[in-house]
Amino acid sequence: MKKILVIGSLNMDLVTMSDRHPKLGETIIGKSFFQIPGGKGGNQAVAISKLGGDVTMFGCVGKDSYGDILIEELKKNDVNIDCVKKVEKNTGIATIVVDENADNTIIVVPGANFEITIDDIDKNIELIKDADIVLLQLEIPIDVVEYILKKSKEYNKITILNPAPAENLSVDIIKNVDYLVPNETELELLSGMPTGSEEEVLVASKKLMDMGVKNLIVTMGKNGSIFVGEDKVVKVGIHKVKAVDPTAAGDSFIGGVIRMLAEGKKIEEAMEFGARVGAITVTKEGAQSSLPTWDEVVNYKF
Repeated sequence: MKKILVIGSLNMDLVTMSDRHPKLGETIIGKSFFQIPGGKGGNQAVAISKLGGDVTMFGCVGKDSYGDILIEELKKNDVNIDCVKKVEKNTGIATIVVDENADNTIIVVPGANFEITIDDIDKNIELIKDADIVLLQLEIPIDVVEYILKKSKEYNKITILNPAPAENLSVDIIKNVDYLVPNETELELLSGMPTGSEEEVLVASKKLMDMGVKNLIVTMGKNGSIFVGEDKVVKVGIHKVKAVDPTAAGDSFIGGVIRMLAEGKKIEEAMEFGARVGAITVTKEGAQSSLPTWDEVVNYKF
């Protein structure tokens, strides 16, 4: 089993369930409220660990109660937290509203997540040296992401980037990523092309490949996912379930894929497994609280 290093965000998710999203300037009554550990970095680390992966988390939280809770949750889920750093800024938060159709809106206040620096990476460079796979997202400073990818490739690590939230990527980032994992919206921004259909997704993916991307895994919600590599295209569908909350569905899919890649599985098998993980995740409320274990995924009857 390959060792996985996740460098990214740790947030407390403040989740409100309501019948619908309020209109501009409108106040409505919600149905329920939860405080749930989240953040793309934390979600993906926990997802991989609950599936039996060997995971270390590197990120920042504030010196506050939310930070303590996030660290404890990682620890509870067997994620190595030796290099989670406490800083003066408040712990990152995400305010999430989920309606009766399981559609959500999210506002993220990064807080401590933006306190991670290039100097932090240099001081903890052994983490990268010891890892086999380095996984990143874009909820930490983009210059730090670029530097981590550069150092990871210097040490011949497998690099995976989930470009969320979406923003333009430099040539240096693209050339140092082995697997880029966007959703359709992120792919549209990165390519400057429409992604409203499978055909358009493939054309947009081809453009990114021409820009230097080695492998693409595009998540498309109810339309499944597509892998685009140099010599093949793989399409994987979804498993139909009753969705309750889509929060962390993408993170859990990525976690499932990486868990299988860490075991040496082919991309087809990894994506099929990721689809199972993502489907189970949306049947539960919350982010890390909704992530399934290995046994759940293997034994779940669709």
